[in-house]
Amino acid sequence: MKIALASVLLTIATTAPLAAQSVSDFPNKPMTYIIPFSPGGESDISSRFQQSEWEDVTGEQVIIQYQPGAGGAQAWSQLNSLPGDGYSIMQIIMPHTVLQPLTGSAGYETKDLTPVNYFHYTPDAIFVRKESQFTTLKQLVDYAEANPGLITFAGSGSNSSNNLAAIRFDEQAGVTTTYVPFSGSGPSITAVLGGSTMAGFNYATSGVSQGDALRMLAVASAERLPAFPDVPTFKELGYDIVGGAYRGVAVPAATPEDLRQRISDIVSEINRQPDFIEKMEDAGFVLIDIGYDKVPEFVAARIEEYTAGAKALGLVK
Repeated sequence: MKIALASVLLTIATTAPLAAQSVSDFPNKPMTYIIPFSPGGESDISSRFQQSEWEDVTGEQVIIQYQPGAGGAQAWSQLNSLPGDGYSIMQIIMPHTVLQPLTGSAGYETKDLTPVNYFHYTPDAIFVRKESQFTTLKQLVDYAEANPGLITFAGSGSNSSNNLAAIRFDEQAGVTTTYVPFSGSGPSITAVLGGSTMAGFNYATSGVSQGDALRMLAVASAERLPAFPDVPTFKELGYDIVGGAYRGVAVPAATPEDLRQRISDIVSEINRQPDFIEKMEDAGFVLIDIGYDKVPEFVAARIEEYTAGAKALGLVK
């Protein structure tokens, strides 16, 4: 027994420093960053901005992979099947990851996911292409009143922030429009630009990436955005619509606590880089820093908010 106990103690003594060393040296090889949407949208843009800072902060590259499908649900439902070694991370978005499980079989539950950091949000906004007959939100509302169902809004998936905002807009404006979900912001913006839909309930950042090709009619922020000082908020126009998509980073459930914290710290450190801040703000993103210790409270508050909103709007019973 003494020999066995000595062996166990020796094992603990020799492996504990190695475990600590592995976290302090993490990462020591390239990481994979999975984006659950198609290229070209806000998820892609923000991850690319992070990618350009990743090596400076960690000494290693991060490789971006796209896994679009079902408004992000395809990737999120497979997150926990990935190795929990810290080298596979995935972008995560609310309200998608709250609304999808609430409103149907998403292949995952909100509690199954392990976000470690939320680093920005993008407010919803209504866009039309520059050739559109609508130059103000009032003109669009007047048309929708006279032509129920004919206004089509492209958006980044079913049960997304865009979807929730479109339903709320219909309710408050007293109109009936048609929401058309796409597999991410990129394809939904392409639909607006190509005239496949008459308008888009997209994210404000699309106004920067597309320039004069799009016209933003209103934005769902509490105040006008510095990048779009001439665009009114919904609240200014008489609509109680404030919100958008909160993006963060999640890891497989098998990822140890110390690695979860380390990855969260990396994301927070990138958020403090001057070049990153400038790029994000110029692109219309609003930076936040919800680290791993603050994530549970932050997510709980969003779940309460989105669940109440989904019930009020008839998305769930």
